Amino acid sequence: MAKKQIKKESHKLVIAISSRALFNLDHSHQIFKEEGIEAYAKHQQENESSVLEPGVGFTLVKKLLKLNSKKTPIDVILLSRNSADTGLRIFNSIEHYGLNISRAAFTRGESTHPFVGAFEADLFLSSNYHD
Repeated sequence: MAKKQIKKESHKLVIAISSRALFNLDHSHQIFKEEGIEAYAKHQQENESSVLEPGVGFTLVKKLLKLNSKKTPIDVILLSRNSADTGLRIFNSIEHYGLNISRAAFTRGESTHPFVGAFEADLFLSSNYHD
């Protein structure tokens, strides 16, 4: 299935980051691996108001967003294998930390890689080798 190109401003730096690079989702991922998708979804929904700890890419993204200016805009996009339902915890954490991330793609377990091109990202940060 071909992904629709999303046009960007030519002078804008677009950085895509996976949810597991932005936040520490090790515990949640362990539940997914050991107990399956239903247990994982239940865990995420039961904890959607629990703020996630920063992940390996969090500090970089936070600093890049602080550099943001009208002259050289930086746009950070979240790419996640979560569904929109299980991703609510991630967006609640984004809001908690005051990160200016408003665009995202939730792939429901599918690869996030095709969305890198669709969003015309200049850089993709992920903690998953397969991404």
